[in-house]
Amino acid sequence: MEGPSVPSVPRASGAQWKRHIVRQLRQRDRTQKALFMELVPAYNHLLEKAELLAKFSEKLKWESKDVTPTAHQGSWEESSGTVSDQILSPVTLRVKWQEEEKGLQLVCGEGSSPGLSHGELYQGSEQPQTSPQCTLPRPHGEGTRNRLGALEACVVQLREARTQQARQLKERLEQNAALREAYEGLRANAVHGEATLRRLQEEARDLLDLLVQRKARAAAERNLCNERRERANQALVSQELKKAAKRTVSISEIPNTLDDGIREETVTLAPAAEPEFPESEACGTWKRPFRSASATSLTLSRCVDVVKGLLDFKKRRGHSVGGAPEPRYQSIPMCVAAQIPTQAQDVLEAHLSEVNAVCFGPNSSLLATGGADRLIHLWNVVGGRLEANQTLEGAGGSITSVDFDPSGAQVLAATYNQAAQLWKVGETQSKETLSGHKDKVTAAKFKLTRHQAVTGSRDRTVKEWDLGRAYCSRTINVLSYCNDVVCGDHIIISGHNDQKIRFWDSRGPHCIQVIPVQGRVTSLSLSHDQMHLLSCSRDNTLKVIDLRVSNIRQVFRSWTRSLSATWLLTPALSILRADGFKCGSDWTKAVFSPDRSYALVGSSNGALYIWDVDTGKLESSLWGPHCAAVNAVAWCFSGSHVVSVDQGRKVVLWH
Repeated sequence: MEGPSVPSVPRASGAQWKRHIVRQLRQRDRTQKALFMELVPAYNHLLEKAELLAKFSEKLKWESKDVTPTAHQGSWEESSGTVSDQILSPVTLRVKWQEEEKGLQLVCGEGSSPGLSHGELYQGSEQPQTSPQCTLPRPHGEGTRNRLGALEACVVQLREARTQQARQLKERLEQNAALREAYEGLRANAVHGEATLRRLQEEARDLLDLLVQRKARAAAERNLCNERRERANQALVSQELKKAAKRTVSISEIPNTLDDGIREETVTLAPAAEPEFPESEACGTWKRPFRSASATSLTLSRCVDVVKGLLDFKKRRGHSVGGAPEPRYQSIPMCVAAQIPTQAQDVLEAHLSEVNAVCFGPNSSLLATGGADRLIHLWNVVGGRLEANQTLEGAGGSITSVDFDPSGAQVLAATYNQAAQLWKVGETQSKETLSGHKDKVTAAKFKLTRHQAVTGSRDRTVKEWDLGRAYCSRTINVLSYCNDVVCGDHIIISGHNDQKIRFWDSRGPHCIQVIPVQGRVTSLSLSHDQMHLLSCSRDNTLKVIDLRVSNIRQVFRSWTRSLSATWLLTPALSILRADGFKCGSDWTKAVFSPDRSYALVGSSNGALYIWDVDTGKLESSLWGPHCAAVNAVAWCFSGSHVVSVDQGRKVVLWH
């Protein structure tokens, strides 16, 4: 290829002749396509004709086989009148073919009228022997007759089948009608039952509302009566105190009883020349020595203030001043000084599954343990050993809490069967079942007043029970899962899953105080003097709460964390560390020693930790028998023994 480029004119001419060739090719294609399209219908028409001719030829072959030569010769001789071996023309053959075709139509019934019967057709089929128009033989009519007989038999069978199906259809219709009537009856009964159920539900709601109103009215009347009685008693006390304040008494006199069994010890006052002494704290007694016997009289105005302060404190702590005294148990034995355990004396695999609860009786020699095997075992502590006493049966679920009443005659247990069980010591079967909760019961405790108990559940309620009549006397909605409860004189304290401790007055439905803590509360323990509360929570801490000022006093924990704003504002708070302590479950129990000097708890690593509540230091950590997380601990009232239970079925006695 030489030269710079091809000129533009030749390029244009080359494009024109290419387009011309394309047009010519397209025109040739159209012409050939038109011819081809004309050939296709002609070819199809030829194919149809060929098929038609093939059918005619096959039919002629079949007719030629059926017609006998004598019949053909007779018909040909009669028509022509010539010699038998004469050759016929195509016109004569066509006429003969048409005549035979008409005879076939008469035989087969194609040319007969619709009103002819089968017998007439049979007679027509026998006439071709004498008629010159049909030359078919007799066997052809017999085949048709056989075929018609078969068809008639088939028709009879079909009619019988139709009759049977009509009968079955009628029976099905009757069954459907009966079922429809039954359905309508059931539907009417259901509608009537639903209407009755709605009416009964409305009546039940009305009755429940009426019952609640009557109970509320009765409670209001009772509260009003109590308030009136209390005001009357307070007015009487004030009147007596005013009378006493107006008169002068000797310094050596001892004041008499002031009100409702409230006695003051011997009160000695300083002479008038001495400076005024401060008022004593609530619930406390005060004494001051006098220096001289020269002062012979002094007004009792300050005594009036002291008694008023005492009454205010009793009201603030939940005591009823004017109410009738409730029957109480005898005094619980008090420990003078608890002994810190040092070694394990006895180790038993007491249950078939993990042990969740343990509690000492008031005499310190009887012990109760409860576990997930739905059994409560009673043990006697004899000579540093645990001896089996009896087994309490009848619990419907896993035991979560065990408690003795202050007399030691009854055992109360909380179960996962949405109920609490009550046993009498010495009887193996349950005495009462306290049912009414809608979820697992996690705590059950006796109150200090006779025949009363408190249960806490995960259904967000706390219930008070009258054990004498075995019914729920009060239900408190506590707003969160309750993991443990403790009872004071007239107060109920509950620990919850929402990291709060709530205080409830037995005389009112409302919460009187809330103390927030960090972590879900697993257990509560109230000191014997009801002045301190020990709580254990899932943030691996123990907290000592001073109930006199309603503040957290100390925190025992496994490691140091940042404090919340509430703790930082608490003035007397101290946080003490013990490496290794970790709360093992949501039901881990911690307790005070009987003298409130120590706090005891079990850890997830199987160790027991003991803190000094006054100094705040870790006194001891006990290691050894436990190979699983410790669920609960108990300290006997005499202060000499400690028992711990774990998730590995072990019960350990420490001394």
